[in-house]
Amino acid sequence: MTAPAHHIPEEILVAYAAGSLPHPHAVVVAAHISLCDTCRAALAAHQAVGGALLEQESGEAVSDSLRARVLDMLDAPLPPEPTPPKRKGIYPAPVAELLGPDGQVPWKSLGFGVKQALLSEGEEGSLRLLYIPGGRAMPEHGHHGLEMTLVLQGSFSDDEGLFGPGDIEIGHDALEHTPIATPGVDCICLAATDAPLRFKSLVPRLFQPFFRI
Repeated sequence: MTAPAHHIPEEILVAYAAGSLPHPHAVVVAAHISLCDTCRAALAAHQAVGGALLEQESGEAVSDSLRARVLDMLDAPLPPEPTPPKRKGIYPAPVAELLGPDGQVPWKSLGFGVKQALLSEGEEGSLRLLYIPGGRAMPEHGHHGLEMTLVLQGSFSDDEGLFGPGDIEIGHDALEHTPIATPGVDCICLAATDAPLRFKSLVPRLFQPFFRI
C-alpha cells in the first residue's frame, strides 16, 4: 500500500491524544494511525508533550495507608499481557477487534450493491463499514456534524479529491458531496458520524431511519 495522502487534521489528532475524542471517531483515527507513518509520528510527538506537562504538575500528598496499599499492589504478580488484536485482511487491528473472533463482517444491503455493517451506535455517534461497488455513486449529501471516512480498499472521489487506501476524509457541516467509487476494485470504507447525514433527494431521506445513517 502506498503512503496515505490525506491525513488527520491537527486538532483531531490532539483530541485523540488527550483521550477526548468520541469512541466512533477514535476508532477511525486509531485505524488510520496503524496505516500511516506520518500521523503515527505526529501522535507520538503530541503524547510526548502531554507527558512532559504531566511531569511538571505538583504531586499530592497521600496517606500512609494508601501508600502501603499501593506498595502491596506493586509486589503482587503481574497479570498476563493480553494478546493484541491483529489485522484481518484489509481490516486494521482496531477494526478487526470489533468484528469478533471469526472476522466476519455483518453486511446489510442498502440497495444497488451498496452494503453497510453497523459496528457501534450510541449517544457519541455511530461507526460503520461501507461497501460501495466500483463505479457506483453515493447519494449527494451534507453533514449535520462531523463525519470521518477511512478508505480500507479501493478508492473514491468527490470535490475534495481522490481518496485511496489509508486516506481519511473529514466531512463537516459545510461539505456537500457525491462520493463515487473508482471503477474496478470495490470500495470499502470505515465511517464515523455523530449526527445523521443530510441527503438532498427524497428517496434516501425516506429510507434513512431504517438504515440509521
